[in-house]
Amino acid sequence: MTTATVAKPKAQQPRKGSRRISLPTLLLIIAGVLVLTSIVRLITGADGITSTGQMSTALRLAVPIGLAGLGGLWAERAGVVNIGLEGMMILGTWFGAWAGYQWGPWTGVVFGILGGALGAILHAIATITFNVNHIVSGVAINILALGTTRYLSKFTFENAPQGSSKQSPPIDSLGTFDIPGLSSWLDTLNSKHWFLVSDIAGLIGGLVTDLSPLTVIAVALVPVTWWVLWRTAFGLRLRSCGENPVAAESLGVNVYKYKYIAVIISGGFAGLGGAFLSIVASNVYLDGQTAGRGYIGLAAMIFGNWMPGGLALGAGLFGYTDSLNLRGGTTNVHALLLLLGILVVFGAAYLVWKKRYVPALITAVVAALVFVWYAGTNEVPAQLVTATPYLVTLLVLSLSAQSLRMPKADGLPYRKGQGK
Repeated sequence: MTTATVAKPKAQQPRKGSRRISLPTLLLIIAGVLVLTSIVRLITGADGITSTGQMSTALRLAVPIGLAGLGGLWAERAGVVNIGLEGMMILGTWFGAWAGYQWGPWTGVVFGILGGALGAILHAIATITFNVNHIVSGVAINILALGTTRYLSKFTFENAPQGSSKQSPPIDSLGTFDIPGLSSWLDTLNSKHWFLVSDIAGLIGGLVTDLSPLTVIAVALVPVTWWVLWRTAFGLRLRSCGENPVAAESLGVNVYKYKYIAVIISGGFAGLGGAFLSIVASNVYLDGQTAGRGYIGLAAMIFGNWMPGGLALGAGLFGYTDSLNLRGGTTNVHALLLLLGILVVFGAAYLVWKKRYVPALITAVVAALVFVWYAGTNEVPAQLVTATPYLVTLLVLSLSAQSLRMPKADGLPYRKGQGK
């Protein structure tokens, strides 16, 4: 068998039912959801669901999730499953806060990246060099990071001014800024509560209002990741390690080196997400601050089909649902029940069009139950608002599981020279 035969990917033939959504179709779907959201806002009077403040909060909460997802993307494109993202984020929160309160927030950002990279090095040694199961190694990193940061906090933060064994002293802010003129104009337009126009103004206004410099950097990392991985020779070699490492090795690629680089970059992104939590989101380190965002970031990456653009959409969705905890949660989630019911009706109609009548019937029953729930209540329990981001994670993954395509060698053991 020739090298050319080995390197030719069979995956170019799409699997049945896994057709990729084109960009125009995706934009049309997003536009349709936005129109439905505007209609629901007018019916329910829940203007907060598309307010500038809601969108700004959603962006701030989406950033650490997106950074963790980018970390997972880099590792898994090179063939290494990184369940340890949560632990690397924890290391990022602690190292970022420890350095930030002593030497300033930007120093804290750098140390947060280094803390996440430290956890990644351990994961890389275990999985790449010693061929440890990727899931086992990732879970071990999470446990190790949690225990280590709690142990270190007792010796560093407990005796510091305004600190404790579970909390760091306050960290200086990186500051925030608006886009002059544009932010205030969009906020004014959003306050008019006009159909669709105000909703679009709220969405865009949230992206240009009360921005942290670190938010801008994090958002810029999405297109940078796409360019590096899909438009450079370095990215092609790295992705080949996740698709067919044997073929990559036969073409002269140092598979171990690229896997190590990808996993360390992965940990750096997760650590940056952790530093964002402790320096930007709250200006203080708190025990348990990540609250599972590393796992949600991994879910956002899977939702995005291992692509940066889809990952960003997933992070935005989870960030938005998380923001409901902070801004009019019970009222806004109750209004979104109506939107959910409408979307489920469209889902049932799509299944009928596909002649899948039994799933269509079940979906229609679910839609009816959602409408009954909406009509019979004025607001939802606060506990449901808290659980909404995690419920959305499970729902989105269950619905998108049929059309996902992970890198072919993701998580598979590899030894140098095994193709000989």
